[in-house]
Amino acid sequence: MVIDLKKCVGCMACTIACKTTNQTRPGIFWNIVKDLEVGKYPSVRRFFLPTLCMHCENAPCIEVCPTRASYRQDDGIVVIDYDNCVGCKSCIENCPYGARYFNGDPDGYFGDQLTTSEKIGYRQHKLGVVEKCNFCIDRLKQGKEPACVQTCVGKARYFGDLDDPKSEVSKRIRSKHGFQLHKECGTNPSVYYLPE
Repeated sequence: MVIDLKKCVGCMACTIACKTTNQTRPGIFWNIVKDLEVGKYPSVRRFFLPTLCMHCENAPCIEVCPTRASYRQDDGIVVIDYDNCVGCKSCIENCPYGARYFNGDPDGYFGDQLTTSEKIGYRQHKLGVVEKCNFCIDRLKQGKEPACVQTCVGKARYFGDLDDPKSEVSKRIRSKHGFQLHKECGTNPSVYYLPE
């Protein structure tokens, strides 16, 4: 995935699209847009930084998982086998991007009075396990883009094959000097950002 920081307007449409598509519980956001300020008065700038699971090539979450519930698929997407996850939270502690969440609260937004949507959506989530962005893997299987990419009103997100030098994402990374967050960690994330 490539995110163009010049085009992100901080509307949070990606966050809402992710939340509604994946029906995550309260407090669990697989896709967050951080509202940041840099500089000192009078030269202060505000910008938005969308964050999600980076689907790292050298993912620390995979290395520390005692049950091997976290693993990388052949396509590079890092996923969690919820049947093998014991909820130890080691992966949460070792993710440098803060992209993992423990699903431990059975309540919805209105306490134990779940809405119809929550009753249906929450069934797909197992309690007592860790969750995270999976690039909307079910949508990918249907030939669709992740919900955050499809919904982005600023057209700031692009999704494609990083290994294909002719793909739109690869071309944008090369031509616009795409960068990875926390490159110093050696994780080699699959999410790139285009500078402001």
